[in-house]
Amino acid sequence: MTAESHPLALLREVSTILDETADLGSSVRPILGALSRRMELECATLTVLNRRTSEILLHEAVGLTDDQRERARYRLGEGITGRVVETGVPVVIPSVATEPRFLSRARPLEERDGTGFVCVPVRHGNETIGALSAERPCGEAASFDEDIQILSVLASLIAHAVRLRQFAEEEKALVAENRRLRRELADRYRPDNIVGNSREMVPVFEMIGQVAGSDATVLIRGESGTGKELIAQAVHYGSRRSEGPFVRVNCAALPEGLVESELFGHERGAFTGALQQRAGRFERASGGTIFLDEIGDLPPSVQIRLLRVLQEREFERVGGNRMLKTDVRVVAATNRDLEADIEDGRFRTDLYYRLNVFPIHVPPLRDRRTDIILLADHFVEMYNRRHGRAIVRLSTPAIDLLMAYHWPGNVRELENAIERAVLLADGDVIHARILPPSLQMATPGAGRSGPLKVQLDALEKELIVDALKVSRGNRAAAARQLGITERVMGLRVAKYGLAGR
Repeated sequence: MTAESHPLALLREVSTILDETADLGSSVRPILGALSRRMELECATLTVLNRRTSEILLHEAVGLTDDQRERARYRLGEGITGRVVETGVPVVIPSVATEPRFLSRARPLEERDGTGFVCVPVRHGNETIGALSAERPCGEAASFDEDIQILSVLASLIAHAVRLRQFAEEEKALVAENRRLRRELADRYRPDNIVGNSREMVPVFEMIGQVAGSDATVLIRGESGTGKELIAQAVHYGSRRSEGPFVRVNCAALPEGLVESELFGHERGAFTGALQQRAGRFERASGGTIFLDEIGDLPPSVQIRLLRVLQEREFERVGGNRMLKTDVRVVAATNRDLEADIEDGRFRTDLYYRLNVFPIHVPPLRDRRTDIILLADHFVEMYNRRHGRAIVRLSTPAIDLLMAYHWPGNVRELENAIERAVLLADGDVIHARILPPSLQMATPGAGRSGPLKVQLDALEKELIVDALKVSRGNRAAAARQLGITERVMGLRVAKYGLAGR
């Protein structure tokens, strides 16, 4: 061995690399390069064990092509590398050409004539986490003994870097697996009645799937118009009660004097006008689900009776003295801040905790913007069928307005806007100009207010953008569609900065 390749020179170089490299992970390749150069190797590799899959993968190599690196994969106990990682015992192969256990997976065997192979384990504590190997021309047996010593020292020096790499790969795999499972859960539990695939809706779909099969009380929170009733329906139709009734009660819409009668029923003569016995919503929902919408507006006197139903699963009709049992699942919803109502004395604390067994928060539409166009297309199809229209699509400027608007009324406001546009459209395309005035002000310059020239320019730009979209960017076809010359089309494209579209 030359003075240049002496083990001490190699160790000094490796020590310098480790001292000067802030990221241990990035030090592995320079160390393998120094090892290969100092010891005159044909190839040096570092493999790392994936503890989750028990697969041994190539982490870094010197002397292999990208294709060869990809092929260097082993299972525990497979080949020389797999055996070293499995047993933690170094292995020396004086000549790979005569060793049947040598798989020669990375490089063809014919390229390795006269080559010896040394492989040592990389240990972290008592655990073998990888292997460091080297290929060199066949030499005396003593030289291989020295190779084992040098590789073992290097393996101990880089063990920490290998462990960090192992942790990073495991964490990356766990994150990827978690994302995959979340997507599967979202697809599995996404109800047919809910449109949307945004990231913000995934937790909602997961919670629906988790709670639907039970009889737990559900409290759906969210702003007005976010689709809380659809969530309640999804919970009901995903449960064992799906064949039973789904009874909706809007607590805010019922007169205070009639709320108890509506919920629990009344006996004949219980009050003026009670000419006969009447079953309440809880009785009609038996075997199914009762949906108490706007639960925050329930009068205090009724809150007490509802609490008893939730606690004891029994109630009396108004004017009656017979206790009735109920087999009903309760799903409630509100857009109110119930915690603030409790502090102000408008809502009972004990009822709140009885309702808040399994809360589901529905995000507002402005927080799930990737669903806006999906919802808009859904409503276009729905109102096409309802009103006998044949709208094909939304124009690009119309889409821009929908995406720019902040949607204080959430999905309900979007639905109303699309129904209005379907009715007003004079062709098969919904243009921005027929969207509600509130949307026209969503983006400066997007509306039809201001001087006449500004409004005409905005309309002209919209028509040109739409024609270019229909013609897939073909200016000649777009010009023919609009009845103008190609030269005029070119001028308008330049005027409105549409050349890049």
